[in-house]
Amino acid sequence: MRIKDIYARGFGLSFEIFPPKTEQGDESLFEHLDRLMVRKPAFVSCTYGAGGSTSKRTVDLCRTIQTRWPASSTAHFTCVGSTRQDLIDWLDLAHREGIHNIMALRGDPPVGQTEFQQVAGGLKNANELVSLIREHHPETGIGVAGYPEKHPEAPNADIDLVNLKRKVDAGADAVFTQLFYVNDAYFQFRDRARKSGISIPIVPGIMPITEFARIKRITGMCGSVFPPALAAKLEKVQDDKQAQFEIGVEYAISQCRELIDAGVPGIHFYVLNKSEATDRILEELKLPL
Repeated sequence: MRIKDIYARGFGLSFEIFPPKTEQGDESLFEHLDRLMVRKPAFVSCTYGAGGSTSKRTVDLCRTIQTRWPASSTAHFTCVGSTRQDLIDWLDLAHREGIHNIMALRGDPPVGQTEFQQVAGGLKNANELVSLIREHHPETGIGVAGYPEKHPEAPNADIDLVNLKRKVDAGADAVFTQLFYVNDAYFQFRDRARKSGISIPIVPGIMPITEFARIKRITGMCGSVFPPALAAKLEKVQDDKQAQFEIGVEYAISQCRELIDAGVPGIHFYVLNKSEATDRILEELKLPL
């Protein structure tokens, strides 16, 4: 099922994974997906490695997901290190393999680079990538990224919203947000987007906290605000991973419940190739709805 159709039918639950580096990692991921697939997600998305280093692997995993389970997959797709022809070739490959949903992203710079660099003959931003997809495979479902607390590289929130509008106008079907831990950030972002003329679904992205040190690194990189009261709770149990897990799960349950009550079109979980936290959250929330 394509992204546009998923949210036209109602609430959409989705999970995001990344390509493991070993066969053992694959086996572990598939075990966790076996558990998560009981929740009947609308789709599972698979990221690229740094600099697009696992782009073919991403297609392989998406094909495996659709073969092994009754779920659609969504392949991440970036501009990094690729010419226009490279991108067209990849799109054709994904289409041949039955991948009909794409998460179109500019992409982060490869390791060793401090900023994105457009290659000769390549593209420089995600709205160009969305246009390329629409040109060559117009029937493809397309998701794009949104940033409730603005993209780290954007000078301000207004310019960031203008950039999002360009992606939507180029043909995106839904916006999937960067992780956040303050729901007001999502609500304000959604309201500003609507006022700017963006009418497609804006799906909140949730990353359950399972390890405080890891989340501090991630929020530090993406600029997400971390609630002081939640940080204080986690600091008190920084030597107890199970206690951190419990606090994180309970917080995510509360966060998701408020979002669902406010009528969000779905929730996109960044599961980090694990199932325990997300499964607990979904069990408590009685999802799928």
